[in-house]
Parts: sequence; C-alpha cells; structure tokens
Amino acid sequence: MTAADWGLLMVAAFAAGWVDAVVGGGGLILLPAILVVAPGLSAQAALATNKMTAVFGTFAAVVTFSRKIALDWRVMVPAGVLAAAASACGAAAVSLIDRELFIPIIMAVLIGVAALVTARPTIGTATGHNPPGRRKFLIVVLLAAGGFGFYDGILGPGTGTFFIIAFAAFLGTEFVRSAAMAKVLNFGSNIGALVFFAVTGHVMWQLGAAMAVCNVVGALLGSRTALSRGSGFVRIVLLVVVIGMVIRLGWQQFG
Repeated sequence: MTAADWGLLMVAAFAAGWVDAVVGGGGLILLPAILVVAPGLSAQAALATNKMTAVFGTFAAVVTFSRKIALDWRVMVPAGVLAAAASACGAAAVSLIDRELFIPIIMAVLIGVAALVTARPTIGTATGHNPPGRRKFLIVVLLAAGGFGFYDGILGPGTGTFFIIAFAAFLGTEFVRSAAMAKVLNFGSNIGALVFFAVTGHVMWQLGAAMAVCNVVGALLGSRTALSRGSGFVRIVLLVVVIGMVIRLGWQQFG
C-alpha cells in the first residue's frame, strides 16, 4: 500500500473509533475502507484486521465510560465472556452459512430500529424511570450477549448499535448508560472473534496495530463526547448511523 492508502485507513480508523464509542457501527466505516484500499485482501483477513483494531478502541471506550458510569460488573463480566464465546462460534460458522441471506434481514431490523427511535422520542432519553428488576436485567443482558455476540462473529456491522437499542428498549436505560454497557459486551465479542481469526492466521498485525492507535484516539474522544453531550445527542447520531448502515448494506446487497 502507498502512503496515501495508509493515511486513508488511519483517518477511517479514527472515525470508526468515534462512531463506535458513541452508538456502535464503527465497522461500517473501517471495514469498507480496508476492502477499498486493499481490494485483493480476502474477506476473512479484512474482518480479522478490523477486529484487531476494534478490540483496542472498544477497550478504551470501556475504560472511559466506566470512570463516569457505575456498571454492574458482577453481570457485565460474565456477559462479556459469553459474548466472546458466542462471537468465536459465529466466526467459526461463517463458512457454513450463506451470509447473503442475513443482509436483507439485518436491513429490516435496522429500519425497525430507526422507526422505533423516531416513533418513541423518549426511548433512551427518559430519566426517573423505574429500574429493571435484577432477574430481568440479567436475562436481557445475557440474551443480548449471546445473540448479538454470535452475530458479531458471523457478520458484524451494527453490533454495538443493537446492544444499545436492546438495553434502552427492554431495560429503559438511557442511551449513554446503554452505550457504556454495550462497549463491555462489544469488547468481549471483538476478543472472541479476534482469537478465532488469530488462531486461523488471518490477522494483518502491523496494519491492525497502526489503525488501532487511531481507533483508540477516536474512541476516547467519542466516549467523552457522549458523556458530555448526553443521550439526546447520542439519539441523533444513532439515527444517522442506522440510516447509513441501511444504505451501505443495501448497496452491498443490491448495488
């Protein structure tokens, strides 16, 4: 790759880190950029290198969010481990499932997410709600960890966004708290997929390390922006990213 190619990927990694920290969906930016700059790269190598970059960005976001938002680590840590295991299983199942079938389904789900957030302007922004019971909290977090973790391994785009919407819709948490919880589970799912791809020899370590630096900077800035601007800002960015994902997946499927 040329110096210009490297520069483009560094910028894309920074932008992906910022978006991913705020609402998820950073892979929507970075993965296509990798494939454009290195068209001869296999899909598995592109996915693997993207995961290696994302691991560092999500970890940076977890650290930043956890300093300001109290999380139930007794639940989040086991759920993160579950997300890692589910993601590794998803990565292993990539070759067994026709991923083309998933794209229209994911597009429909994303359109539903956009409709839900638009129709219910208080979702993820309301304060003073009754906190969910311990049992409900545990069930929702573990189901999300297993289901979205598997999805992250087998396909990936929008995993963090799905986590955020699930927590806001079913637990009534604000978007900023939902984003903090999502980063913990997304870090786990990234680790699971990365371990599988590393074992199978698909990671481009030097490129991934260089992009990881920019991704971490973007993630730190993004998480601080979410904390300072609040849930209303996160809601707007979420809608923009969801619409962008629908357009991107639609172009991939039908363009």
